[in-house]
Amino acid sequence: MVGSKGQKTKITIFMSRKQADDRHPLVSIIMGSKSDWETMQHAAQTLSQFGVAHECRVLSAHRTPQATTDYISKAEGRGVQVIIAAAGGAAHLAGVAAAHTVLPVLGVPMQSQALQGLDSLLSTVQMPAGIPVGTLAIGKPGVINAALLAIAILASTRPPLRDKLRQYRDEQTRKILKETLP
Repeated sequence: MVGSKGQKTKITIFMSRKQADDRHPLVSIIMGSKSDWETMQHAAQTLSQFGVAHECRVLSAHRTPQATTDYISKAEGRGVQVIIAAAGGAAHLAGVAAAHTVLPVLGVPMQSQALQGLDSLLSTVQMPAGIPVGTLAIGKPGVINAALLAIAILASTRPPLRDKLRQYRDEQTRKILKETLP
């Protein structure tokens, strides 16, 4: 794939062995900077834990606007059904993605140095009426919950995935009920 300035870019597709026959990722994880991967990898790990094929890509709403538009516009045609978009600072990546697709877009604000992610949160959550972005918490908790929400969206039409999600929730309940205090 060639980026907006003729630079080669790479899409990484993650899938379990069961998904080897289905080369179409169901979830696209995009982030505004490679430095976001340290946090965003938790979304990829969560999706992998559930056996959900996904792709990961670094794109910027501001530095690669044409490549971002092209990538998002073609996501549905690649079989993507949910987009998770993370960015810090001005954090317009999720909004730009939502403007170019009717797929559900889940925005995850990244923690920033200037305002600890509050700037990212406000930029992601304050979308105009008509272009929705489901906005999650700042950082790792939001990343994991974005993956779980994407799984829940996919599970609405996939009973085996719904069963895995129920098992996951049941396991969380068991862990909490086993907790003891000194």
